Amino acid sequence: MTSYQPQPQPESQAQAQPQPESQSQAQAQVQRRSGPQAQAESQAQVQRRSRPQAQAESQAQVQHRSGPQPQPESQAQVQHRPQAQSRPQPWSPLQAGPRSASRSPVALLLVPVGAGLLALVCLAVVLWSGLDERPVALAFGVLVALGEVIRRAGTEAREAAPLGAAGALAYALLGDVAGQPTHHGVAQTVTVVLAASLLGSVPYIARGGGPVLDHLARRVLTVAFAAVCFQPLSNQGAFRDWSGPAYALLLISLLALTALCDAVLAAAPAHARTGWPFGPLLREELRGMVGITSAVCATGAVMALAVAVAGLWALPVFCVPLLLTQLSYRRYAAVRATYRQTIASLARATEIAGYTPAGHARRVAELSGAVGRDLGLSGAELTVLEYAALMHDIGQLSLVDPVPAGATAGLPAAEQRRIALLGGAVVRQTGVDAAVAVVVERQADPCREQPVAARIVRAVNAYEEKARDAGPGGGLTALEELRLATAGDYAPDVVEALARVLARGSLTSPAAG
Repeated sequence: MTSYQPQPQPESQAQAQPQPESQSQAQAQVQRRSGPQAQAESQAQVQRRSRPQAQAESQAQVQHRSGPQPQPESQAQVQHRPQAQSRPQPWSPLQAGPRSASRSPVALLLVPVGAGLLALVCLAVVLWSGLDERPVALAFGVLVALGEVIRRAGTEAREAAPLGAAGALAYALLGDVAGQPTHHGVAQTVTVVLAASLLGSVPYIARGGGPVLDHLARRVLTVAFAAVCFQPLSNQGAFRDWSGPAYALLLISLLALTALCDAVLAAAPAHARTGWPFGPLLREELRGMVGITSAVCATGAVMALAVAVAGLWALPVFCVPLLLTQLSYRRYAAVRATYRQTIASLARATEIAGYTPAGHARRVAELSGAVGRDLGLSGAELTVLEYAALMHDIGQLSLVDPVPAGATAGLPAAEQRRIALLGGAVVRQTGVDAAVAVVVERQADPCREQPVAARIVRAVNAYEEKARDAGPGGGLTALEELRLATAGDYAPDVVEALARVLARGSLTSPAAG
């Protein structure tokens, strides 16, 4: 018997002999050679095929290439072979979708590089012309440094050093000291604030507080913006006739513009770093101004007005209210951190009991928060969404027979509602916010009757379960299943937001206060 020798014919014709279906498969291989878009479509078709069929096709291709004169393989085949031979890896949401274009390093370095160049120019001007009104500069420098020393630790702080920020803004908007006009200008303002901030950050860095580059860059740029808007006109005497409510309104307006500038400087690097839409990030920063940022701006305006009338002795007097506010906010942040740790511990009860896989609640919470930000939810709504996503499976603790792998998305609708109602009852007994219990209870309702948070939790939980069962690369199949489901199962806008989040390939969230 003669051995089989491969003929110099296209690979698609050789594959047409083993199976009747291989004609369409050959067409798919020809399409794979046509361009990047066709390659992506063929990969999706290969993933949709059943595993036994894919294994049989892979064995047929290996037998076909085993002749004495192997033909060179196409680029598409080289890409498919390692994927078929690779071992399955633990599923991660970051592997579910293609990563977006590389984050622009220029956008990430724009704020710190701009602040550095501005600081160098201002320092050179001060060294050339000298320091004016040294007692005033020293007093405000000590205030800014003190604010940095007692700053709040933690990455979730929107304004880590409120006292230092208020002192810096007051110095930028200072036109008089005890009735005498000042002449310190923009360059001296930026130099004094930067030097004091660096000096006050030394103990923070020594305690292991981490880098403060972004914080200092934003501080320099916002103070420079306020000083540019006020100091040149003030030194020329443009505000000499402004008094009473008109002058106070002027300072408040300038502080409002400065706060808007700070929000843009905070949202732009977050957009470049994470890929989130710039609009929702900016809205979140603006919403955060209602809290500690408003207190900082108000204190800065009061300090500037008080020093203009009473002199430098007004600084320690008007620092006390902001210090008390900072102390209260620090206690609130500690209580909030403890509260979140308690909820996270309750959410792990299903994992410890073996009802759900390890890390399932955390993954659902991360993805849900990302989808919520993409849809433009506020800070309070994102907090409720996070807590509900962490505790969405807690109702399974009331089941006698656990659901296999904790996958509730494939259960009948009546069983899903029963588990959801049990979970809501458990959440209410723990003393968590009632809004969280409502989201947990209604996650199995028809999507038209659900609140937005419940729609997000339902879609993200189903995606995580389907993608986890499909293994590596199963994210595309899971998204397709969610899209093909009826509108009564998953909200289309939520599914599309989930697809955008996965396409960006990053779950990093901007700091929230």
